[in-house]
Formats: sequence, structure tokens, C-alpha cells
Amino acid sequence: MTDSIGQATYRRGAILITAATIVWSSAGLLSRMVAIDPWTTLFWRSVYATLSLVLYLLWRDGWRIWPAFGRLGVAGVAMALCFATSMISFIYGLSLTSVAAALIFQAAAPLIAAVLAWAFLAERVPLGKMIAILASFAGVLVIVAGAPDLGSLWGVGISALCGISYAFTVVLARARPDVPTTEATVLALLIVAASTGPFAVYAMPAGQMGLLALFGVFQMGLGLILFTTGVRLIPAADAGLFSVLESVLAPLIVWFAFGENPGESTLIGGGIVIAAVAAAAMMERRAG
Repeated sequence: MTDSIGQATYRRGAILITAATIVWSSAGLLSRMVAIDPWTTLFWRSVYATLSLVLYLLWRDGWRIWPAFGRLGVAGVAMALCFATSMISFIYGLSLTSVAAALIFQAAAPLIAAVLAWAFLAERVPLGKMIAILASFAGVLVIVAGAPDLGSLWGVGISALCGISYAFTVVLARARPDVPTTEATVLALLIVAASTGPFAVYAMPAGQMGLLALFGVFQMGLGLILFTTGVRLIPAADAGLFSVLESVLAPLIVWFAFGENPGESTLIGGGIVIAAVAAAAMMERRAG
């Protein structure tokens, strides 16, 4: 009976994580459909995502959510700042480079986090994961070497910042498991809204505003709810493995919808990074 309950729990978690990944993979498509600047996109996406997450927390925890915000502390604020940096650099990077290039660095975040955890938390990095880390950096070098011009290279750099800042978010969460992560995410969204608000456009056609609401409530809000619920039910390595699907789906969706060819170097380098992340996650699962 215990095994069947465990399998059912794992299956539920896997379904939730996979659903979150599919929802998140719509980011590239929605960013191409929203015909406005990245700062306006960031502002309104953050506003709508904040509203949806706060309503979800109120439904889940009631008025107990407010004391949880008080428990964030310095670590929670640092986590929120890193996550806010990741969100800003991701959307800005999408405006400068292909969806595939932007997503590759996000896929590499678990391996970057492993390096940071080794450097700051003295966590041991197994040989297999170290090989995967080196392979992922080789894939990144292939992407950078194939950048056709300085503008594309700047976009690659911004996308790399997305992966690095998200990796710091993961390491902080690992170092301080007492910090309420959903509340830290809400704070990160508020930071994004406050920092991009002065540059955002407030008057726009209803169709564009509807797409921004979909971006915030569906792609960001629903994706986070599904992920934070599912990640509690399966091992972290498995969650990382399922999440790699986003880096495969998002560029394909944009390629089919808009004919945005990511380029040969991005496909080759991205394939190396995704294979490295998947191999590292599978090795960690077997070790666990």
C-alpha cells in the first residue's frame, strides 16, 4: 500500500512539473505576440502574476500569508533580488536574441547552481556532474562562437545573466530552506514591477493588454503554482530533469509559429547543454 501511495504521489508530482514546464514554454510565443517593449512586458506581467499568486496564497493559507512575508529576512530579500534579476534578464534577452539561445542558459542553471553550491556551501560535486558542467560550458561556447554580431552577443550575455542569477536563487533556497519561497517569489515580482514601472507604457490596445494578462496569470502565475506544488512531491533531480523540456519546447513553438530559426550553432550548443543537464539529473536520481 505504501508503494502504491508513493507511486501515486510521484505520478502526481511528475504531472504537475510537466504541466508547469509546458505552461512556461509559452514564454517565447507570448513575448513574440506582444508587440511592445520589454519593460512594459515585464511590468504588466509582474503585476498580473503578483495578483494571481497573492489570490492563490490567500486561498491556500488564508491570512497566514502575511506573517510568512515577515519571515523572509535578509536571505529572502536576497533570493527575491536574484529571482527579479533573472526575470528581467530573461525577458530583455528574448528581445535581443533567439528564444532558443535565451532558454539554453536557463536550462544550464542547475549545473551553475551546483558550482555555486560547491563554492559557497562546500557541497561536493560528483565527478559525473562535473563532467556535465564542463560539457554544458562547452555548449555555451558553441552558442557564443556562433553569434553573428555584437548585438546578438550582448543578447547571449544578458541571457547568461538570467541563468546565473537564477542559479543564485536556487543556492540561496538550498542554504536557507526556512525561507518561504512563494512569498519570496511575490516580492521578486514586486521588485520587477517597481523597477520597470517608470519605463512602462500604461495605455495600449485591449488586445495587447489581454496578452499581457495571459502572460502574467497563465505563463507566470499558473506555471509557478503548478511547479511549487509538484516540486514538493518528487526529488529535486527529477524536477530538474522534467524542467529541461521547456528548453526544447519553447524554441520549437516559436520556430513553428513565426519561422524563427535559432541557427545551427544554437541548435548544436543547445543540444549539448540540454544533454548535459539531463545526464546530470539522471545521475543524481540514481545516486539518490
